[in-house]
Amino acid sequence: MLALWDLQKSLPIRGALLMAALALGGCSSQLADLTPADAQAHPKEPGTYLPVHDLPPERDQAVIPPDQRAKIEAELAAARDRQAVAAKDAK
Repeated sequence: MLALWDLQKSLPIRGALLMAALALGGCSSQLADLTPADAQAHPKEPGTYLPVHDLPPERDQAVIPPDQRAKIEAELAAARDRQAVAAKDAK
């Protein structure tokens, strides 16, 4: 009997909360269309596709010289090996 009484009390409260959530949810789409006064105007027509095939010009030189690249790769490999040993010791 107690569970039925709790259900009878909570059902109107849940209904009111559901109605409020639906009412506020309907307003959010209209609020999203509002913009501040200093905002730039959005174009009314959809834009064109991005220029996918326009690539930057080729570089004259490599980003990292090969000797520095080899040094960096060796340092990374050494760090990876140290971490693997440390992880094995931690287990």
